[in-house]
Formats: sequence, C-alpha cells, structure tokens
Amino acid sequence: MKQMTDREYMEDLLMTSKTLNGMYHYATTEASTEPLRRQFKCNHSDTIEMQHNIYVAMQQNGWYPQAKAEATQINQVKTKYQASM
Repeated sequence: MKQMTDREYMEDLLMTSKTLNGMYHYATTEASTEPLRRQFKCNHSDTIEMQHNIYVAMQQNGWYPQAKAEATQINQVKTKYQASM
C-alpha cells in the first residue's frame, strides 16, 4: 500500500476545508435559530482561516504554484464583467 506524501495530505486537507466552507456557508443561511446561526457562522470563519493557512503552507512548499496573469488576460476579464453591469 502506497503512503501518501506530505503534498497529497495537504491537497486533501485543502479540498476538505473547501468542502467544509461550503457546508458551513449553507448551514449558516439555513439555520433555524440565532444561536445555531452564530455557531455555524463562527465555524465558517474558522474554516476560512484554516483554508488560508493550508494554502499559504502549500504555496511556501511550491505545491500550489500560481502563474501571473498577463495584462491582456486581466483586461479580458474586466471587459467581460463590465459588459454585464
């Protein structure tokens, strides 16, 4: 049985935290009482912070590389969204 690498563990944690973020977001909007809503909102905030920390650690290890967008790509996106306003 193959062992997971540190990178694979971090990728799994990132995907799990993204899933949790979506679930807590939905739960917050659907909560039937204010105390429950506050708790879900707090949990959501915690998972957002956790996801960011995982992302930063992955980026520092070179496991989440990002390409710089060219000016033409940025302008295309701006144009696309300005047209819809």
